[in-house]
Amino acid sequence: MWRDESVTYQVAHRSLGELWHLLHHIDAVHGSYYLLMHAVFAGWDGGLLALRLPSTVATALAAAGVGLTGARLAGARAGMLAGLVFAVLPATQQYAQEGRSYALVTAGVTGATYLLLRSVEAVGPGRRWWTAYALVLGLACWLHEFAAMAVVAHGLTLWWSRVPRAVWRRWLVASAAVLAGMLPLAVVSAGQAGRQLGWLGRPGVTAWLGFLLIAAAGVALCRFPAGGPEGTGPVALTALALPLLIAPAGLLMTVSLVKPWYVDRYVLYGMVGLALPAGAALDRALAERHRLAPAARALTALLLTAVAVAVLLPWSLSVRSPGSRKDDVVAVVHAVERTARAGDGVLFMPARRREWLLSYPSVYGRLDDLALAGSPRASGTLEGVELPAAGIRRRILASRRIIALTDPVGQPLDPFPQEEVKRRTLGAGFRVCSRIELHGARVVVYARSGHCAG
Repeated sequence: MWRDESVTYQVAHRSLGELWHLLHHIDAVHGSYYLLMHAVFAGWDGGLLALRLPSTVATALAAAGVGLTGARLAGARAGMLAGLVFAVLPATQQYAQEGRSYALVTAGVTGATYLLLRSVEAVGPGRRWWTAYALVLGLACWLHEFAAMAVVAHGLTLWWSRVPRAVWRRWLVASAAVLAGMLPLAVVSAGQAGRQLGWLGRPGVTAWLGFLLIAAAGVALCRFPAGGPEGTGPVALTALALPLLIAPAGLLMTVSLVKPWYVDRYVLYGMVGLALPAGAALDRALAERHRLAPAARALTALLLTAVAVAVLLPWSLSVRSPGSRKDDVVAVVHAVERTARAGDGVLFMPARRREWLLSYPSVYGRLDDLALAGSPRASGTLEGVELPAAGIRRRILASRRIIALTDPVGQPLDPFPQEEVKRRTLGAGFRVCSRIELHGARVVVYARSGHCAG
């Protein structure tokens, strides 16, 4: 479990009143997801399995939605292959087993994309399809408001497909309902954006290159028509897939040149736009296999399987390892359990690393949190409120042995007075007894002379 999952776990275990208090200060964008997880844990407090199960189920539903969409656009076999491609993509697998909202958002956008297709194909007004489209996309936006960028992709799809004016009118009404429905969330979260996204920087060269490579792969795959029966509806596969793959990520990255908001997982649903043409291309390859001699077919199949396993298996294993995340909360907790003694103080450097222990109250409760003025629950915050610098200094000096939970060497140090006084007071009045280096974290034991053993 990494730090963001720990946030989900400890916030979802708060009472509804405490959760409402929190959302007035921070994380309103995730409020619907936290409410869902609160209900999950109220029904079954199954630890990490319960934390991640909704994401796994949502990914299965998203893969099914990709399959249904691909089947309508390019035939049943192309749809099945597109669903399988989506399921094995490393990004899909990573968020299928993570206790955050992104898999659920992807399932919602995928379902809305399928419903858009059915709405456009419907004979007559098709109000039930448009209503379903608005409801599903609205739910996805309430799970994370950046799902609203799928509206831009869907608009580009309709423009590319040259749909009649009547379709445009119905889509505009449905989209307006979605955007109006999420307006309260957008207003509240806009006021929290400085605290919510202040840690983000502008997309770098690596991010742009990754985006361009994925976009280029999608464009290249769209050049291979499906081998099965083509869809007979008014929307082509390319017109649906490419806007969904390119527009949300491209728009968010462009906005982030001015206001840094881009993280790739915020637009994870764009991978649907890569899976659809990949399924169609595989379908075409299967359709053309009769042109090869039987031995050549077998050899080609063997080589393609070997390449797929060689490329995908390392990624699949990697995203299931602690090293694929920024840190490992469970490893930190185990290190503290082995190190802590009765009466030890604890300092979180910086304060936001308090999240490492909040999901494990049996461990956190054994330690004296020297800097804490107001608990996360009482203060309506994620990590609590800390004392002024002078108060923190007094409490440190009154302690004999302190466990400090810090970022790894090389990470930037927060310049705030509370953080500076922690570092300065420990360095001046305590000696280092031990250091435990972990993935994304360090556990350092400080003590007065003669007190290292506890």
